[in-house]
Amino acid sequence: PARGAPALGARLSERYGMDAQVMHADDGIVLRLPDADLMSLDLLDQTPVKAGTEYDADQAPVGAADVVFDKGEVDQVVTDQVGGSALFASRFRECAARALLLPRRNPGRRTPLWQQRQRASQLLQVAGEFGSFPIVLEAVRECLQDVFDVPGLVELMGDLEARKVRLVEVTTPEPSPFARSLLFGYVAQFLYEGDSPLAERRAAALSLDSRLLAELLGQAELRELLDAEVLTELERELLWLTEDRRVKDAEGVADLLRLLGPLTDAELAERGAEPQWARELASARRAIRVRVAGTDHWAAIEDAGRLR
Repeated sequence: PARGAPALGARLSERYGMDAQVMHADDGIVLRLPDADLMSLDLLDQTPVKAGTEYDADQAPVGAADVVFDKGEVDQVVTDQVGGSALFASRFRECAARALLLPRRNPGRRTPLWQQRQRASQLLQVAGEFGSFPIVLEAVRECLQDVFDVPGLVELMGDLEARKVRLVEVTTPEPSPFARSLLFGYVAQFLYEGDSPLAERRAAALSLDSRLLAELLGQAELRELLDAEVLTELERELLWLTEDRRVKDAEGVADLLRLLGPLTDAELAERGAEPQWARELASARRAIRVRVAGTDHWAAIEDAGRLR
């Protein structure tokens, strides 16, 4: 859900002229909409508003239609919005620090975080004017790929267009269990918003070099240069399915559960594990038996708190 947050905020601002407060997490997106007079917004003739539909007089008619984007435009919409976010400012600071662009007065001592933020803010003011500045491009890449997963968002919008995925709009009298946790996160984010550092609150007007950014993000035409067989072999290696990564003993099973997460007996056997090895770990209280999606799995004891 987080990957569509920047685009959704831009859509509401464009359609309704409102500055919607958007907070995203792994479980969903929370929007805070300002009180508005429906008639004063002059929205009744717009496509998202259905004729004959009753709306709250104090709330703008935001609904499911506002979260659907053309898969060809959503990439650019998110990219345009990232530059003015606090997330980008913090990622830029981290990238600049890794690239040694934030000098230290004493190399042997750690620079206080507030000083790093000040220096990063000053650097961003200058670097934001150059679309090909590598640290700016890398910070944008981290936001788009590591946080928002824009390729996944484009795929989701394509599935909606192809009717492989169905979008359902539901109105409930109170928050669902998932929404309750999101509301706690919303309060935590905005409670001290005014105290957030200047570098994270300052919007960055970026002039990005779209060609260099496309190369850095690995657009489809560049991904086609990779051999499909090589990618398949790499995937098998990362999943511990290749012959040279087959487990040899119970310790190997413990590593599997720690690195890959819960696995069934069949998945353990596929990686060379004997049935008794998982039971040995359970006897030593290093593994537990859990039920995931109706199927029994073995899991590392370290994951017990997240699975139960």
